[in-house]
Amino acid sequence: MSRLVHFEIHVDNMERAKKFYGEVFGWTFQDWSEFAGMPYFGAVTGSEDEPGINGALMQRMQRQSSAPEQNQPLNGYACTMGVEDYDSTEAKILEQGGKVAMTKYALPGMAWQGYYIDTEGNIFGLHQPDVNAK
Repeated sequence: MSRLVHFEIHVDNMERAKKFYGEVFGWTFQDWSEFAGMPYFGAVTGSEDEPGINGALMQRMQRQSSAPEQNQPLNGYACTMGVEDYDSTEAKILEQGGKVAMTKYALPGMAWQGYYIDTEGNIFGLHQPDVNAK
């Protein structure tokens, strides 16, 4: 069983989004842009001694797509699952009909990351911690 460990909210205006989530939910942010290679702010959603997960605000890029149309059934977040073995998990995804959305890449000194499309067209991430990732 793989557990949800991270979420991302794609945003058009980073400062506006940080203000909104900070004011509404009390989230705080850490600049992880250097690791991600794009505007990317880690969202601390609570203290470590309470249930829940942390996530991030990620700058929406043209290559990803435009913002979702209003009044659609769902505007979603990309959830990332923590795994122990990235490659074997990727093989299972592809075996079950999933597709690669963004190939595996290193977050140097931190982890391996990549994104996939499930059989329903939803995007989700994989994250394997590895201090030796380059």
